[in-house]
Amino acid sequence: MNDFYPHSVPRDTGWIEVIAGCMFSGKTEELIRRLRRAKIARQNVVIFKPKIDVRYSSTEIVSHSEQSLPSVLVESAKEILELSKDAQVVGIDEAQFFSYELVEVCNKLADSGKRVIVAGLDQDYRGIPFEPMPQILAIAEYITKTLAICVVCGNPADKTQRKITSKERVLVGASDSYEARCRKCHYIPENQTEQK
Repeated sequence: MNDFYPHSVPRDTGWIEVIAGCMFSGKTEELIRRLRRAKIARQNVVIFKPKIDVRYSSTEIVSHSEQSLPSVLVESAKEILELSKDAQVVGIDEAQFFSYELVEVCNKLADSGKRVIVAGLDQDYRGIPFEPMPQILAIAEYITKTLAICVVCGNPADKTQRKITSKERVLVGASDSYEARCRKCHYIPENQTEQK
C-alpha cells in the first residue's frame, strides 16, 4: 500500500481517492479510517451508500470487522450531488452498485473542491472489472488496492469467490455467499459463466 497520502483538506482543488479490492480485503475499514480522521479534524463529512446494500445496517456503512459510521442511503448517484453541497469530504461505499453516473458525480464533486473517497469491488465474482469502478480508477488522483487472505491456501487474495449458485452479476451478500481467493484458487463454476 502506498504510504503517501494527500493533504487532509484540498488546497484550491478537490480530488478523488479510490480504495479498491475484493471482498474481505478491508476496503470499508480503510474508508471508515480516513473518514474518521477527517471528522476528528472537524471537517464536514458526509457518507453515502447505495440503497441496495442493507446487509448490516440501513443507516451506517459497516465493515465486515463491524466498524461503522452513519451514512445516507441513496437510490442513485445523482442524489449524492444534492446531498453533499456543504461537505468538504464525501465518502462513497460499495461504488460497484451504482451506475456509470457515479463517474460524472465524482468528477463534479472533485471539481467543486471536495475530497471524494470511493470504496468498492474492482472485480466481480468472475474476475471481470466491475463497472463503474474501472472508470473511477482511471480518473482518481490516489488509488489504494487492498488484498485479503485466500481462505484456501493463505496467499494474498484479490478475487471474490461466489459460494452459491447464481448467474446474476449483482448479488448482495457476505460470508454466507462469498469468500476471498487468490488467483490460483479462484474459479468460476461452469453453471455461473453467463451474465444475465
